[in-house]
Amino acid sequence: MHPPRLRSVPLAAALVTLAVHLAGNPHYGFFRDELYFIICGFHPAWGYVDQPPVVPLLAAGSQLFGHSLFLLRMVCACFAAASVYTTCLLAAELGGGAFAEFFAALVAALTPVLMDFGSKMTPDIVGLWLWPLAALYVLRIVKGADPRWWLVVGTILGICIESKYTVVFFAIGILFGLLVLPQRRVLFTGWFAGGVLVAALIALPNFLWQAAHGFPMWTLLRAAAQYKDVSLTPLQFLATQLLITYPLLAPVWLIGLATLLRRADARFLGIAYLALIAQMIALHAKNYYPGDVYPIPIAAGAVTIEAWTARARVWRPVLALYTLIVAIAVVPLLMPVLPERTMSAYDRTVQSMLAQEVKLSVTEHTQIGNLPPDWADMHGWRELAQTVAQVYDSLPAAERAQAAILASNYGEAAALDFYGPQYGLPPALSGHNQFWVWGTHGYSGNVLIDVHGDCEASAHLFRMHRIVTHFSNPWGRPFENGFPIALCRGITMPLSLYWPRLRRFI
Repeated sequence: MHPPRLRSVPLAAALVTLAVHLAGNPHYGFFRDELYFIICGFHPAWGYVDQPPVVPLLAAGSQLFGHSLFLLRMVCACFAAASVYTTCLLAAELGGGAFAEFFAALVAALTPVLMDFGSKMTPDIVGLWLWPLAALYVLRIVKGADPRWWLVVGTILGICIESKYTVVFFAIGILFGLLVLPQRRVLFTGWFAGGVLVAALIALPNFLWQAAHGFPMWTLLRAAAQYKDVSLTPLQFLATQLLITYPLLAPVWLIGLATLLRRADARFLGIAYLALIAQMIALHAKNYYPGDVYPIPIAAGAVTIEAWTARARVWRPVLALYTLIVAIAVVPLLMPVLPERTMSAYDRTVQSMLAQEVKLSVTEHTQIGNLPPDWADMHGWRELAQTVAQVYDSLPAAERAQAAILASNYGEAAALDFYGPQYGLPPALSGHNQFWVWGTHGYSGNVLIDVHGDCEASAHLFRMHRIVTHFSNPWGRPFENGFPIALCRGITMPLSLYWPRLRRFI
């Protein structure tokens, strides 16, 4: 059991992590994906084209009482704090004392990929806490805890599946790690089978939703791999694991991985990590997909470092201070804490100093603007709704009553749905991902405001079309700045018949 004198360390670490994220997260504006999650959550379902339901429901729940970036990001902060708390518990379970818990918490809180997961709403936030929590309970089972805890593990993994599918590969890694070791005996119990069943039952509704819609997630992943995502070689993928965990902090988890592989009671966790990475490489995954696993080797590394410094404790405050100092440099890249102009200059400096590393860490083919992509995607959404509202309000009443608004991607469509009601805008249409599934909302398309389009691609579909304005968004992504907004009239075929051609899952 966790000694009572040490319980204060995980709690203090979690509270500090929570406070830092509450102070650093809610700046700039809503992230493109956050708006999309909120709108999806306001259309409750067991699944969506590109994600399971848990994160959309969390996002929408934070906005039930009105628009609040603080409340949305508070959800992320809570998961970050819970992750750090659980990292401390893992360190204690592996035999660590107060310094091991403190140092594990410090490194986990400041490791870039983990800090990034806790700074904005993404499907990774649930696993940020629940992956290490599942590992903690399996470790306890291996060490002799009541096998009924398998039901808890199954519940945790089931919830994770309903948040992001990559946890399946983590679960496969743990199972493989147990099967190749004598600890496989813990699997030969009805409680393990019960845990598998619990996980499957929790995940089943989303599987059935995907099946009923022709597994759109699979279609999306194939299209993304072909047209959008950067493909890495195995060596490049391994190198990016050092980059996303920061080369100046990565030695802690590397030591931890070696520790796990060396220890008989925890070797399965080291093997699970290696199996997870092997699966990610084979599937050409994005470099951050296995990110939620890192609290586990970080905790093990902290335990070993604590043992190494047992006779020279003067090194402990030195290591803690080192961790804080080297982490300060990357915080502006992980939390939106700098003013835009300062952030732009800082980002350009970092890119010029670390050109090769930055290039290797890019996950998608995209053009970089005045801000890093994630920060750029936190700008311009309210202004877009205002601009479209001006076009909408300029229409004669008869046309306005039947006017539809078509956006080119889910970010624009979600922004229009999020901010649009206060400007009297109707629901936005888009052929991108989940918006395509929601269809035309009964609009004929005879009067269409084409956001981010000049109707040229479908000029044959309308008798009249003209560009009425351009949207200016200098801090946004390059493709979200200066694009046209067009007015199209006189559709030559019902929009409902043309709709299948607009589908774009990517």
